[in-house]
Amino acid sequence: MGWLFFVLRQRSFLYLMLIINTAGTIYGYIWYKQQLSETPPQFIAFVPDSPTASLFFVFVLIGFLVGKHFKLFEALAMITLFKYGIWAVAMNLFVYLETGVLSIYGMMLILSHLGMAIEGLLYAPYYRFEMKHLMLASIWTLHNEIIDYVFDMMPQYSVLNQYSALIGYFTFWLSIISIAIAYFFVIKNQTYKFELKEL
Repeated sequence: MGWLFFVLRQRSFLYLMLIINTAGTIYGYIWYKQQLSETPPQFIAFVPDSPTASLFFVFVLIGFLVGKHFKLFEALAMITLFKYGIWAVAMNLFVYLETGVLSIYGMMLILSHLGMAIEGLLYAPYYRFEMKHLMLASIWTLHNEIIDYVFDMMPQYSVLNQYSALIGYFTFWLSIISIAIAYFFVIKNQTYKFELKEL
């Protein structure tokens, strides 16, 4: 595993990750364009879930590259990358179970969002956020559930509309699991902490 952590902290690899996540963020906001055009202004910040998660990680990567720890963004990125990464994988598999069809586009969404969940976890040894940052990120994440499933601002999967209550329940517990993972791997676990010395 030593080689993996060596690669993760190389400046060239961090730039590659920055390019990939910036492109994915831009594409994600474009994907939400139609829904955002119909969204009341007060909810806009909470609608584009996945691209906002990758945007948080863009700020984390920029911080790494300039030798800074943007701790709140680290907490937000770790929680939301895992949460929305796994959520999108689950929803696209749910669409497949409901329709019997898994398109190339669906496969692309599954693989890209699985990558989101993994990248957020891989950089856990480099995060330095504290309990106060985790609490603020948790409030953001759980507040987002209210916006999505109380005010009906969830991502639009028309074929799954009839399951919105079940999806909301699943999403709530996925948020709790994501917060718990962030706590365990960063706040509680002090054994594996690495510096970005190779930069």
